[in-house]
Amino acid sequence: MNYRNFFIPFIIVLISLIPLLDLFHPGLPITHDGEDHVIRVANFYKNLVEGNIIPRWSQDLNYGFGHPVLMFFYPFPYYAASAFHILGFSFIDSTKLFFEITYILSGIFMFLFVRKLYGETAGIFSSVLYLLAPYRLVDLYVRGAIGEHAAFLFLPLILYFFIKLSKCFALGSFIGASLSIAGLVLTHNAVSLMFLPFIVLYAGYLVLVSKVKKPLIFTMIWIMLIGFGTSAFFWVPAVFEAKYTLRSIVTSGEYSTRFIKDITSFIYGHWNYGGSGEFSVQIGIVHLLSALSALIALIFFPKKNKPVRLIAISLLLYSLVALFLMLPISSFIWQKFIILQSFQFPWRFLSVIVFTTSLLGGVFIYIIPTRYRIFAAVFLGIALFLISKDYWHAKGYLVKNDDYFTGVNRTTTNDTGESSPIWSVRFMEYKPKANMEVIDGGAVISTTKRTSTYHAYRITAVEKSRIRENTLYFPGWEVFVDSKKKDIEFQDPQNRGLITFIVEKGKHTVDVRFKETKLRLFSNVLSLFSILVIVAFVLKSSFYDKKISTK
Repeated sequence: MNYRNFFIPFIIVLISLIPLLDLFHPGLPITHDGEDHVIRVANFYKNLVEGNIIPRWSQDLNYGFGHPVLMFFYPFPYYAASAFHILGFSFIDSTKLFFEITYILSGIFMFLFVRKLYGETAGIFSSVLYLLAPYRLVDLYVRGAIGEHAAFLFLPLILYFFIKLSKCFALGSFIGASLSIAGLVLTHNAVSLMFLPFIVLYAGYLVLVSKVKKPLIFTMIWIMLIGFGTSAFFWVPAVFEAKYTLRSIVTSGEYSTRFIKDITSFIYGHWNYGGSGEFSVQIGIVHLLSALSALIALIFFPKKNKPVRLIAISLLLYSLVALFLMLPISSFIWQKFIILQSFQFPWRFLSVIVFTTSLLGGVFIYIIPTRYRIFAAVFLGIALFLISKDYWHAKGYLVKNDDYFTGVNRTTTNDTGESSPIWSVRFMEYKPKANMEVIDGGAVISTTKRTSTYHAYRITAVEKSRIRENTLYFPGWEVFVDSKKKDIEFQDPQNRGLITFIVEKGKHTVDVRFKETKLRLFSNVLSLFSILVIVAFVLKSSFYDKKISTK
């Protein structure tokens, strides 16, 4: 056994724990989105225990009128945090544990990837750069951006599996790459789109330098198909049912106010816990120095490092494109390409810069003469720790028990309102008097059962009556009176976005159900089929291995 294979990852774990020390303090660090994510975890967990394997509707949000926010926000963090809650952790601790584990794993995966390319010293240095990039700490302690934070663990993992597959096909690497693609898509919508061009380009590069091009091309295509197929249950409805939300209205033109107006902010900015335009958008002095040093070293050692020149130049170009898209001068591109506007914040492209500069740092360590590598890595690493030490701290803490995050006590949609149904107002402003009310006629209503996606009532109507179910309508909600599907109205200006229907005189049982639309069913089947393809590959491989061993 080579203990070195475990020793270095262990050292990286210890290094990564240092910036995480404030997360071990009781309570939730006060950040822009942290509390909202815990609330979503609570709603997600409630769906799971009610039997909804794919949670899409948050019944307790928006003053109890419900909200489809879970349909449009990356589910992987909420699945993982819900699993921790099942193990006995509080909602706050489950969320913090997810932040901690994904942060540590991102450093380990970056090390594994760069080590495969440029050796251990370069791998360690790139890992430290990746962990201590200022924007990573902004995500952790300022924004509390759980999805964006977690997305950093998947990119190096995908590329690590790609390298292994380019050298020798292995089923484990194939499945790992496919599931990592799915994980990236399920972890953050915008960041996955930002990283996707680099993933595709790197796959193309590996094919270009491979001696077995055709098999590798088919392997990469299969990986993409299975990865996007596995995650289809989320991204297909999120893309195609967004037209039923206020997203295009709420986010329209928002990007134009979020550009980085002062280019010097990329070099250095005062650390701030404020919102967009206030928190630091610096790339990091050591990151910039390492990236520039890599390019200079390529000039001084051109012959020795031809294999890495293409990668370094590609990283530089990718970085320049990301920088350009964060500046006001790029507004004409944002206007022309609507998909960019869905990112909302141009400064999100700092995620790209974090990766490219960290990898260029590894390139620099690899290029310089062997006798200087450890010294350069240690010197720059210490400088990085000293410069970033003030960024590792929480502004304060929210100390609440689980009851605070559950029940109909949340007054907002817990997003900016972009996921609100297009037929409703952006935010409801009051709690309903009852789950179901009579708005015309006369009837007595009693609730017999109520979950996130199923509401059951008994109604005794003394005359023909119009009823309002105090749940916002979204495609999938259906009303059944005495087991027969009922026509509903949800565009009445007096009951904007709420479900209303008619019952005749007499006693009735009423079921209100949130069901999967045809599109969602299709996406679920596509995900299931993709998982079955993976299972088929595993079974086929096991059968083949068994057959070989018996000969």
